[in-house]
Amino acid sequence: MRKLAFFACILFASCSKYAEQPMPRLNGMELDKEGHRGCRGLMPENTIPGFLKAVEFGVSTLEMDAVVSRDNQVILSHDQWFNADITTKPNGKYILPSEEKNYNLYKMDYADIKTYDVGLKHNPGFPYQQNIAACIPKLADVIDTIEYITAHANKKPFYYNIETKCQPSYDNIYKPPPDKFIELIMKIVMGKGIANRVIIQSFDMRTLKYLHQHYPEIKTALLVGDNALSFAEQLDKLGFVPTIYSPSYELVNSQLVKQCHDKNIRLITWTVNDKTTISRFDRMGVDGIITDYPDMF
Repeated sequence: MRKLAFFACILFASCSKYAEQPMPRLNGMELDKEGHRGCRGLMPENTIPGFLKAVEFGVSTLEMDAVVSRDNQVILSHDQWFNADITTKPNGKYILPSEEKNYNLYKMDYADIKTYDVGLKHNPGFPYQQNIAACIPKLADVIDTIEYITAHANKKPFYYNIETKCQPSYDNIYKPPPDKFIELIMKIVMGKGIANRVIIQSFDMRTLKYLHQHYPEIKTALLVGDNALSFAEQLDKLGFVPTIYSPSYELVNSQLVKQCHDKNIRLITWTVNDKTTISRFDRMGVDGIITDYPDMF
């Protein structure tokens, strides 16, 4: 009886150890650690200070949102207008929720946009966020800053995950049409020589289709916020196999990871803000995790 119990314990321990082994990621790659909007949980979102803080925490990829100004500057903002949660006017007053859409970035030149502050006002959704003066930056300036650090601090080159903030109803009102939007971004990407380290992600399949047709060498990520369509239906609607499938974390399970890997697609999920879930997804074999708190990595 004692021998049976002894061997049962050994068997249980070995099975438990086996069960805890992480699932392999696609092509044996390391987990892609992405800072959402830079480091939104701790620093103002989509700002140079926020991206620098994410770099300090050792992210491999900087995730950011792109919009366009009236004078065709690609700038970084989650919203196509000045968000009332974070914006201070040049006169020191806050933008009110009822008026924020009147401050349409696509109808403003960058010279005016940069006079508004998006870092001093406390963001109610992020109690640990440091409040410092910051403006909406140009994409080109963010790239220059990060590339300078890479070159002078002996750091491994960073990837840039750039979301095109667009939907059909916003065309020519809050943003340019998809073809112009992509061309403006790609002019910067090609000019900076970072095409091999850029991902273009979007919920709007039109931008991804245009990108795939005209710049097939650029990595693409299909953002998914719900499961109204199945995985197969989404790929069929997209019309090509993207580099990355990027679902909200609530949609992620082992089956979805396998479906992606079977088609040689990386799965990068968003926005995961607790260590337990990060560890669970890591063991599950997801290829990347986007978080507001890159210090959790």
